[in-house]
Amino acid sequence: MRSETRKNTKRVPSFRKLLRTSKIKLDNKLKNKQYKQQSAAKKYRKEQKKLREAVRDAISRKPFPLEEYKKKQVVGKREEDEEEDALPLDMMDEDDLKLMEDLAQKASFLTRDLSSNEPVHVKKRKRESVIDKYEKVPRRMQTEPEKEVIHLLPIKDKGGIIPQTVEKPVVNVAQDEEEDTEEMEEEEDFSEEPLPVFTPEEMAAQRRQKLQERKMHIAALASAILSEPDNNIKKLKELRAMLMEQDPNVAVIVRKLVMVSLMEVFKDIVPSYKIRPLTEAEKATKVKKETQKLREFEEGLVSQYKFYLENLEQTIKDWKQRKLKKSNVISLKAYKGLAEIAVKCLCELLVALPHFNFHNNIIVLIVPLMNDASKMISELCFEAVKKLFKQDKLGYASLGVVKVISGLVRGRNYDVRPEVLKVFLHLRIKEVELQKDSEDIAPKKKFMTYKEKRKNLSRMQRKWKKAEEKLERELLEAEASESKEKKLKLHTETLNIVFVTYFRILKKAQKSPLLPAVLEGLAKFAHLINVEFFDDLLIVLHSLIASGGLSYRESLHCILSAFHILSGQGDVLNIDPMKFYTHLYKTLFSLHAGGTNGDTEIVLQCLDVMFAKRRKQVSQQRALAFLKRLSTLALHVLPNSSVGILATNRVLMQTFPKMDLLLDNESQGSGVYLPELDEPEHCNAQNTALWELHLLQRHYHPTVQKFAAHLIVGAPTEGSGALSLDLSQRPATELFEAYSMRGMTFNPPVASVTPRRKVPSHLSQLPKMYLYLIILSFYNDFLTCLSY
Repeated sequence: MRSETRKNTKRVPSFRKLLRTSKIKLDNKLKNKQYKQQSAAKKYRKEQKKLREAVRDAISRKPFPLEEYKKKQVVGKREEDEEEDALPLDMMDEDDLKLMEDLAQKASFLTRDLSSNEPVHVKKRKRESVIDKYEKVPRRMQTEPEKEVIHLLPIKDKGGIIPQTVEKPVVNVAQDEEEDTEEMEEEEDFSEEPLPVFTPEEMAAQRRQKLQERKMHIAALASAILSEPDNNIKKLKELRAMLMEQDPNVAVIVRKLVMVSLMEVFKDIVPSYKIRPLTEAEKATKVKKETQKLREFEEGLVSQYKFYLENLEQTIKDWKQRKLKKSNVISLKAYKGLAEIAVKCLCELLVALPHFNFHNNIIVLIVPLMNDASKMISELCFEAVKKLFKQDKLGYASLGVVKVISGLVRGRNYDVRPEVLKVFLHLRIKEVELQKDSEDIAPKKKFMTYKEKRKNLSRMQRKWKKAEEKLERELLEAEASESKEKKLKLHTETLNIVFVTYFRILKKAQKSPLLPAVLEGLAKFAHLINVEFFDDLLIVLHSLIASGGLSYRESLHCILSAFHILSGQGDVLNIDPMKFYTHLYKTLFSLHAGGTNGDTEIVLQCLDVMFAKRRKQVSQQRALAFLKRLSTLALHVLPNSSVGILATNRVLMQTFPKMDLLLDNESQGSGVYLPELDEPEHCNAQNTALWELHLLQRHYHPTVQKFAAHLIVGAPTEGSGALSLDLSQRPATELFEAYSMRGMTFNPPVASVTPRRKVPSHLSQLPKMYLYLIILSFYNDFLTCLSY
């Protein structure tokens, strides 16, 4: 009986298998199992009913024995033959006649093929062909339709096995189905019990009670694990089992709470080192109880952490599949909430546990979600990767993320969001390993030679020195802190992958929306590129600008990248970037107080690299032309851009000599200033004056007024015309951000004034702004007429 029950009972699936199985799959399995049971029961009832009817029909009939039937048949046939033509039996011997009569009593004599020479009692071959068996069956004329036969148990006697069959009775199918349905209805009525009916208030109260019980249970398990992780590691499994909550009323909330609770628990109990699996030799050796207990804790922690990550991954995959299939089993909104919590937990673990096991698996999950259609999920992943880059001091985690992003961009055929590549801008890479000084990165510590020791030290001192050097060598070999050489190697490998991604896009996808992100990245990391690529890269950047297919912002990034290349290792190259100066000078008036005001920051960065860092390679005519055009541009942009431009003019006047020529209204040299000419070297900027500063001195923004007054007196560093330290020591880009007007408010804000008080002087100048704008518009029209 026990063996039969073991065979009948199916094996219960393991808990690990249940974790990997979604709820829909479990429901489908349960429905299929119930349907199979019902169909099997229905089929069994039909077979039993037909069997009972067949038995009743067989009892009502009286079957004849096979031997008597055959004897009657043989005798009748013999009489007919005698009547037709009598055989000359008197010619046969008595022994032959007796033998024929004995053979006639046997059925095998009637059915035997008389043409064969085999003996009558030869045994059948075990492996007889199917065709021979079919050919030996006697043929019958189908005068009547064949009736269905039910095969009964055969009878065995001295002559052999006698098969028993009974004709299948004709049953009314409709009546049988009606009876079956009536039986099923009776069974269902008998099995169903009346369910209790609750009001909405009672259902809400019951749901709150269940939810409170689950919360208390989660809190109890989490506090027990945090208090003694070594002893309560099994409760971690119990807490993780609550991720499979099946109650539809509280399932979503309970799963969210368990996900967040497990995430916080793991962040607290995970050690500060990576746990490696034990080898077979280590498992076989005997260790102390404390060591064995620690091993069991680490093994259980790693396994539970792995199952937890697998559950989070499965939750995200289920949401993705439901979003595509539009399944109605669980609402998409509920599954989306679960997926968002799962992504949040993964992002927290990515940032908090970069040293622990399965960190690369988390990276593989998070990076593709940066390109997700859901804005919330993609932003969560962006922020997590940015935090990881900023806090990664060594570079292991950054290298893993960069590898996955490079593979994602290449695998999607560059069809990803530009933000995926913009995360490269947050990498903490300021220096890389260069070939020329790779040997000098980490100089090895020199120890005293034997001759030096013998010459300078006594015998006892040599003995102590030998022991000290031995200890230092061991410490250097077993040093836990990473050396600068290893850090530089990781940074070099990371940056190589970044540049490979950038160069692929420049080569194969120049019209891709990723191009601005690529140019921005090149502008940041261009000083770290190998010198061998400088010529080719400058040619590509200039061809992109000359093609005319770039936006204004993208062309500015090209210029910034080119000058970053030339300001670093490119100083040794004999390259004249005059075409980049000309392009920037020509497109400066593309900036205005509208949508391009944000591009002023990139222009300020370009000017800083082009003039401040390359002042020895810039001519005086070029500097004068840019100074004049920037002063004119300051009249057309927002106040924060005006402050940044005037700060740049201040740097130009202090860096290059004879810039005070533009403060004198008398012309110097020959020629007339040509403002419409796009060549800064030939526009004769020395023959004009900075009359724009007088208009800017009456600007409504107080900081613009200060800078204009400072530049009119020649931008002195000391004296009454000098700027305050707050303005003079800050770069132009920082001033641009400090006085930003993104909130459509005055920056600095205007002090509130009551009617009784006297109006401040800077507020009395506010109405003049409209007059200035009118004058400027007329002035622009006047210049346009002169140009024509």
